[in-house]
Amino acid sequence: MSYYLYDDGVRQRVPRGAYRPHPIFICMVGIFVASGVLAWKEIGNDRLNVFLFVVFGWLVSVCLHEYAHALVGLHSGDRDVIYRGYLSLNPMKYAHPLLTFVLPVVFILFAGFGLPGGAVLIDHSQVRRRWQETAISLAGPAVNLLFAVGLMLPFTFGVDELAHPLFWSAVALLAYFQVAVLLLNLLPVPGLDGGNAWFPWLSYDWKRGFNAVRPYGFLIIIVLLYRGPVHDAFFTLVDKVIDLFGMNRILISIGYSILQFWK
Repeated sequence: MSYYLYDDGVRQRVPRGAYRPHPIFICMVGIFVASGVLAWKEIGNDRLNVFLFVVFGWLVSVCLHEYAHALVGLHSGDRDVIYRGYLSLNPMKYAHPLLTFVLPVVFILFAGFGLPGGAVLIDHSQVRRRWQETAISLAGPAVNLLFAVGLMLPFTFGVDELAHPLFWSAVALLAYFQVAVLLLNLLPVPGLDGGNAWFPWLSYDWKRGFNAVRPYGFLIIIVLLYRGPVHDAFFTLVDKVIDLFGMNRILISIGYSILQFWK
């Protein structure tokens, strides 16, 4: 059903179906759920089930992450997100498929952590308040936070990991990736959500410097996290968060070894 948005006395009709989930997203959710059920019941190829559960769970979280950016952007004044298709959860609308989905999945499989994927274009000229711009930037990480907490809570309440070890190892691994990308995205680095959240509050000179570094922020993070003290400090922090929720790191390691089904 269509309805109207009201902003400063201006009434605008939202097109019918703007919020309708795209079939691609529905298929992704279906594969995520189905592979989880198969892993729970240990039906079929165990490694493939874990692979599908983790990868498609990750892709679903990427879509929800970008959807949150767009939704907050809409309610902050940027109505163009409606017509860009961001509210349909269509992964093809969130950026280049290679950089948005393929590259992050490759890092999950081979580097052991996920990179921020996807991007939505927000017309900041339509956003009037600085706190709204900050809220737009933090909306995506908030989704990863909810996703991570939802995955970790069963371990906090003492789930019997031995009852369905394959399934819980997959859940633990996906939770680990969500925590890692949440903390990564909150770093105050140009180009990441954490840096973008600070941007509206910077002085003019600082903004110029920020914009000069922004195209390279992603590359800088990849280099720093490859190895060395930054890598060690970052993943020590990830482990501490995991420990707070009572998760078994050994279970995460088992999940990652199963994830690499080609070995």
